[in-house]
Order: sequence, then structure tokens, then C-alpha cells
Amino acid sequence: MPYLEEIYNIVVVGAGHAGCEAALACARLGLETIIFTVSVDSIALMPCNPNVGGSSKGHLVRELDALGGEMGKNIDRTFIQSKMLNESKGPAVHSLRAQADKQEYSRQMRKTLESTDKLTIRQAEVSEILVEDGKIQGVKTSSGAVYRAGAVILCTGTYLKARCIYGDVSNPTGPNGLQAANYLTDSLKANGIEMFRFKTGTPARVDGRSIDFSKMEEQLGDERVVPFSFSTDPESVQKEQVSCWLTYTNDETHRIIKSNLNRSPLFSGAIEGTGPRYCPSIEDKVVKFPDKNRHQVFVEPEGLYTNEMYLGGMSSSLPEDVQYAMYRTVPGLEKVRIVRNAYAIEYDCINSLQLKPTLEFKKIRGLFAGGQFNGSSGYEEAAVQGFMAGVNASMEILGRSQIVLDRSQAYIGVLIDDLVTKENHELQDDDLQSRVQASPAPG
Repeated sequence: MPYLEEIYNIVVVGAGHAGCEAALACARLGLETIIFTVSVDSIALMPCNPNVGGSSKGHLVRELDALGGEMGKNIDRTFIQSKMLNESKGPAVHSLRAQADKQEYSRQMRKTLESTDKLTIRQAEVSEILVEDGKIQGVKTSSGAVYRAGAVILCTGTYLKARCIYGDVSNPTGPNGLQAANYLTDSLKANGIEMFRFKTGTPARVDGRSIDFSKMEEQLGDERVVPFSFSTDPESVQKEQVSCWLTYTNDETHRIIKSNLNRSPLFSGAIEGTGPRYCPSIEDKVVKFPDKNRHQVFVEPEGLYTNEMYLGGMSSSLPEDVQYAMYRTVPGLEKVRIVRNAYAIEYDCINSLQLKPTLEFKKIRGLFAGGQFNGSSGYEEAAVQGFMAGVNASMEILGRSQIVLDRSQAYIGVLIDDLVTKENHELQDDDLQSRVQASPAPG
């Protein structure tokens, strides 16, 4: 039976923040590139907080921009609030952070990809990598179509065998209910790639009309906005900005969480994956820091197109009824209405020690990886990895020397060096369980 077969220089699998930067880098270097996504409507999706930058992360975006990446330019086009953090401290720790209009960020990045020469966008699920004699040959999709290429870049994010979980509810989907990629993992394992199971999560989105903002602290943007990109005219980004808000959990919030830990899949064993330490759930924080009687909750708009607000700092996988109970103990959220439940997402990623500093697999020539697929978290970390993978895949095709940024040269260099040389010993579920058992009974 005949199947479609096409030839490209480079295949990029996944169109999140890593995949977008990888594909743009390859195409802008003159190589015929195809990027695959399970949904064209999810290009540059922000499934967690729609913001770019912040401490350390803002530095990464600036470095990416200096190298020719797109994230800084795109957030300059689509932010709804911009703020320089840590201005009371020395300039070395000043960090730019911008709240994005979630849909507009995605639309503008898609527009950039669609208008880039030598770049083809394809909605399809990649199910296999094709390898011969230790060299990548291309990929195959679930329809049987074959795409030959001299290099392949895997930027699958949180989609591989993904499932979204809260309480007893487990849905076999990627973020925001999008289709999971259920076949590629088996092909990777068959080619000797070691896989891990990771989890991350996101808080509820709530109806802004049900929030009493008078009980919260208003967080304003900077009067004079500093752009992320060095190429952006500062005058072009001065605009009226929306407010964000700050409130706090309290003893009652923590009592409800502790009394329902047995219903949390994080502690019941329903979630197998390890969580990244920089993205803890509210359950994790209450258990790990029993001396803290409150935690910050940042209430931030999802965009100008919606009333939805993001409850930063309160990621959770607790059941629906518990989510309502705990959120309504927070000042200003006493009558809150949930639009989308908080959930944890579990997914497959790689042991990044299998990668060279160029982000090429040691055992498979021409196969590269970037983003959360490498076991990292964060849009900015994903974007810079995707960019470096794209540049180095292009250099391989062009027969030129690949590029490795040293730890002394860039935050990007520190990030990638840590990923490919250091084992990540994240807190395992059994460690968490022991802390739950050792913590005082709620009351």
C-alpha cells in the first residue's frame, strides 16, 4: 500500500516554545524545515501561566534575543503588563517579566512561522523515528507517511503518553485537553533511548467577575516599559496595562489541604512521575514547608479577550470539591467560580545525560532534543534549548562546527551544561509520603 513520502533537511517534532525556536532557527539558516504539531491551533501554547521572563528566566530571553530568537520579539508584541522585578536590589538581579495575552501570543508566533520562508507547518502525530546504522533518517507519522531528513529535533513538551489528573479523574490528554502523543515513546525506547516519567501541574482558572479585588494587593506594571528585544523600539511598546493582584493562603487553606491529602493523586500513588522542584503544587508546599503559615497567590489575567484569571502559586491535583473549598478560604476568592479545574499532567521525557552539549543524542547522529522533553520546565528554558538544538542541527546539515555556549558565557550555557552533565535527584513520591506521615495531624 503506497504512503506519502517527502524529503526535508530538518524535521521538528512539536510546536511549543522549543519547537518554534528550533524551526525558525533552521529555516532562517536556509534549510528546508517541517514542523509537526498535534494541533495547529496550539502553536506556542501557554498551558500554564501566560507570562514570559522573571528571575533568571528574563536573562534567558534576553540572551535568546541577542542570538536571533523570537520569544523576546513576540512578547513585546503581545504583553498586557510588563514589570522589572528586583529593582530595589542590584542591577545584576533585575529581571524583566511580562504577562502575555495568551491567545495573541500564540497567534502572533503562528503568524511568524507561517510567514517564514523554507518552513512548512504540518498537523500530524509523529509515531516513529527512522534510524539506520546509528544515523537518523527521518520520521513516520501515525498515518504511515514518511518524512526523510538529515536531522530531527524532538520538542514534544508534555505530550508523550500524557494524562491530566485531579482527584480520581484521569484523562489521557495533553495540556488543555489536547490530543496526547501515544506512540513515539515506544519507538524511542526501541532505539535505545532511556525514558523517564515526569509530572507538572497548573492551577485553576477562575471567573474574574467572581473575585473581590478589594481584598487583594494591586500589582501595577511599570510606568515606563522596557522591551525584551534589543530590536524593539521602546516607544512602540508604551501602552495602557492591566493590573495583576496578590493575595495569600492561610491556616484554614492549609488545614483543608492537609485533611484531604489522602485524596491527592500526588500522595496516593496514582501519579507515578517525579515533579520538577521549581513547579511545586500547593499540596507540596504545605507538606514541605509546615512552618509557613501562608503562601503567595498571584491573580493574573489570561488575556484581554477573557474574564479568566490564573491563580499563580496554587497548582493542584486535588479533587474538584477540595479545590473549591481551599480556593474559597483565600481573601478575595470567597465566592470564586472555577472555569477550568487545576490538574497535574504526567508525561514521558528523556534522561538528558544521553545528550551531548550540542543537544544531539550521543548514540544517534542527527537526532536532537529540546525543551521539557529534556526534563526541564518553563517556557523560557524550553525556547533557548530549542533554539540551540535548531542551530546545531543546521550546522550538522551544513557541515559546519556546532556551537556550545560555555557556563562563563551565558545562562543558556549553564542551563544546558547542567542538563547534560548532572543527574537530577528530584524529590520522589516516597520521600513526600514520608513527610506527610511525619507531619502533624490537621486540626
